[in-house]
Amino acid sequence: MGLLNGKVGLITGVGPGMGRDLALAFAREGADVVLTARTEERLNQVAAEVRALGRRALCVCGSVDDEADRARIVAAAEQEFGSIDVLVNNAFQQPPFETLEATPLDTIRAGLEINLLAALGMTQRVAPLMRKCGGGAIVMVNSAILRQPLATMGAYKMAKHGLLGMAQALAVELGPDGIRVNSVAPWYIQGESVQAHFRAAAEANGTTAAAIEAGIASQAALRRLPASDEISDVVVFLASWLSRAVTGQCIDVNCGAFYN
Repeated sequence: MGLLNGKVGLITGVGPGMGRDLALAFAREGADVVLTARTEERLNQVAAEVRALGRRALCVCGSVDDEADRARIVAAAEQEFGSIDVLVNNAFQQPPFETLEATPLDTIRAGLEINLLAALGMTQRVAPLMRKCGGGAIVMVNSAILRQPLATMGAYKMAKHGLLGMAQALAVELGPDGIRVNSVAPWYIQGESVQAHFRAAAEANGTTAAAIEAGIASQAALRRLPASDEISDVVVFLASWLSRAVTGQCIDVNCGAFYN
């Protein structure tokens, strides 16, 4: 018996990495899924994998920072499935990698739209459906930047701290309706994106990507980086009945790189 049998999960920011692994993790645990992102081809690829696992998948192409798209996404999910039991706010935008002093305010505002306000907008749309069905679970995909004051990541850190505070406030507001709101904070996530980052760092420092990775992994108690499917498993826990008494919390997934 799957942990999410009979549930419907809406996952934003579906792509080849974390979004895909979230969708497949939900499907393996018995959930049908609503997938949304701006790239239709990626959505269709992930949907095919979900269906191969015997679950239903609805693809709705759109941008979660657009109110009309948010309304359309949730309306399509309600029409297809009747309800949404789990919302995973996974969509995000890469930081500008500049100091706050040098970052134009318009750039910071654009990041806040995707990394913070879009998650609130999706929650505002989904919460009434969950309330009608007696409850639900919302999971915000946050970041280890919460715990690290890294140079040139100030705009991203601002947005992610806002996302954490928002999740905690929503947990208080929505708790009486049986809606739980939690966060997961990944560290470096093993995969092509992080490997590209290691290659660029290696070239800049005259070393190898393997050496860069080994140096970072040495900071973690488990001496490795977490894979995105390991983070997805934590999201499944927060979405499932196993965490029925957990709300307003943020779980760090970093192989023991640091402790909150």
